[in-house]
Amino acid sequence: MSEVNVEKGDGWAQVILNRPERKNAINGPLGLELREAFEALSVDDEVRVILFSGAEGSFCSGLDLKSFNETPEPEWVGDFQQIWRGAHRAIFNCKKPVVGALERFAINGGAALAIACDLLVVGRESFIQVGEAQIGMAAPYNLAWLSLRHPESIIARVVLIGDRIYGEEMKSLGLAHFCCDDSQVLIEAKNLVAKLAAYPEHGLNRIKTVMRDAQGLGADDWFDRFTSSDPVKERTKPSRVD
Repeated sequence: MSEVNVEKGDGWAQVILNRPERKNAINGPLGLELREAFEALSVDDEVRVILFSGAEGSFCSGLDLKSFNETPEPEWVGDFQQIWRGAHRAIFNCKKPVVGALERFAINGGAALAIACDLLVVGRESFIQVGEAQIGMAAPYNLAWLSLRHPESIIARVVLIGDRIYGEEMKSLGLAHFCCDDSQVLIEAKNLVAKLAAYPEHGLNRIKTVMRDAQGLGADDWFDRFTSSDPVKERTKPSRVD
């Protein structure tokens, strides 16, 4: 059973985090499949827009510490930092707009994936939470994506307090672009990607390319700015979930 599913629509594709029994929590295989999905869709000429969601009505609960602490230790644990970087690199480099459907929650590492989306649809009771500050940890990928998109005042609100930020506040802060009834999140997100997919060919691709080029840094150079000073980034079993 795949950790990440990809489904195709008319001019768009849906990337689905597929670990519902663990609330779509992050482990090594999910990170690898996430990279593969975004890399493949980025060069798929039949796909103009990508919808990013979680299976069975939840987005992502963060790192799956149970998976990291299994006995015997999974082979991927020692490589997880590189695996997770690869997933974020693939999203950063993706040439297609990414629309996120945030149902229920996006926590810590899951929040970084939600913030990575170019456009985000959320429910009124959905929430995002970057809680690393409460346990004395950094949140490098959250900081990287927030810094790409938001001013310091918004970043401080999200990462320094570390509490839950619900749908309407997400929208008011600019973290989310559309807020609707919770039962309609996936429907509204699919409507949005269908609308974008009907735009003239290559236009969105060109806009997304210009957006990334404007940063003047490639994915690794950008993420290194936020991860190089992280004192726990080399730990084999992360105690944070970013």
